[in-house]
Amino acid sequence: MKNVLIIGAGRSATSLIHYLLNNAESCDWNITVADMSLELAMEKVNGHSRGKAVTFNALDADERKPFLENADIVVSMLPAHLHIHVAKDCLELGKDLATASYVSPELKKMHDAVKAKGLIFLNEIGLDPGIDHMSAMQMINSIRAKGGKINAFYSYAGGLVAPESDNNPWHYKFSWNPRNVVLAGQGVSQYLYEHRYRHTPYHRLFSRSDMVYVPSMGWYDAYPNRTSLKYKGSYGLDDIPTIMRGTLRYKGFCKAWDLLVRLGLTDDSYTMTYADDLTYRQWLRSYLPPNLERIGHSTLRAQIATLFNLNLADESLDKLEWLGLFSDEKIPIDDATSAQILQELLERKWKLEPDDKDMILMQHEVEYEIGSQKKRHLSTLIHKGENSTNTAMAQLVGLPLAIGVKHILLGNFNSKGVLIPITPDIYEPVMAELGEMGIGFKEKDIVLESFNEYFSEAM
Repeated sequence: MKNVLIIGAGRSATSLIHYLLNNAESCDWNITVADMSLELAMEKVNGHSRGKAVTFNALDADERKPFLENADIVVSMLPAHLHIHVAKDCLELGKDLATASYVSPELKKMHDAVKAKGLIFLNEIGLDPGIDHMSAMQMINSIRAKGGKINAFYSYAGGLVAPESDNNPWHYKFSWNPRNVVLAGQGVSQYLYEHRYRHTPYHRLFSRSDMVYVPSMGWYDAYPNRTSLKYKGSYGLDDIPTIMRGTLRYKGFCKAWDLLVRLGLTDDSYTMTYADDLTYRQWLRSYLPPNLERIGHSTLRAQIATLFNLNLADESLDKLEWLGLFSDEKIPIDDATSAQILQELLERKWKLEPDDKDMILMQHEVEYEIGSQKKRHLSTLIHKGENSTNTAMAQLVGLPLAIGVKHILLGNFNSKGVLIPITPDIYEPVMAELGEMGIGFKEKDIVLESFNEYFSEAM
């Protein structure tokens, strides 16, 4: 009998917990789900005979360690910066660990010690990171096996609202951590284009979005992620001339979000102790130059249009107005940063209703040469959720992680240490099982001379 401890029962853990419980009887596992909210943990266990709900303070080592001692593997669904506390205990106690989060520098330094103990600390095996790694490596290795030389690699992903549940002008609803959405892109995005480094600072990130075509779905906004360059080494693409990873949004999102950035409404660097004394109109006006009022622009819409050289009927201004930023509604929180004020508003406006469906889009585009031909290979994933609980986001974060946990428990992974799923022994069985669940990529090779013809359907 093997004991699995899952720390964190939030939105992204739903599919993970269900999968492990569904396999617990046949695999002889006991599943313990821990959360600060015992009620939430009990809800996820749902009375399963092989499940147990508990609560403890995950930041208190004295409370945490007894539960880890009784586990064969620990699955941390805590916020990413807290994994290290669990990882140190797992190393000390000799327990395997799995997370869906990026490997932190501190965790990476533990690789030799983890390997020496014969343990597996498997990370980045969710959606993005996770399915992106595994599907990209499958595609890259397949092209190389045919003798292809890869010249450019583009990878895009987006957690979106499904078209049938899209009923607001932003064409967006939250299916993952709202704070991460509000703060997305802060810093400098770095990528490589035709052997030259490219840097896009935050204040220009959303104003220079590209357009990406997803077969059968249409055109989407895309902006570059901060971390493109780190994947050159991970994917074995050290000599590649072009590599870029980006985020997808519906058309028009980036232009409107750019206004929020340039206005300062996504700033998280200072706290306004007087926030609850302001209306949204007053808050927004506080970011505008006073001279806009003096030269006769009486409405906020007109002032913003003048400041950013927009037509008064611009759809981006419609999006701001729909959010309620021109309204006299009082801000309901105090001692808050602008980013926190915006997040609270968006969580009400961009909420998934019970029957709403979300959608994950992921697409890799690889340009390569084989013989005398130049080709582009498209690998596209489109997956929709069932409702606001069983979301596509929860499925595609939780299921790869759960499958990875299963294979660790069955002893099917030979590698040891701090790992990510970029080797065939890990990604092949995980992607195969996802495919059996109907979660897979559609592949298409395009000879570059016929590329424009391929896109003619969208014109």
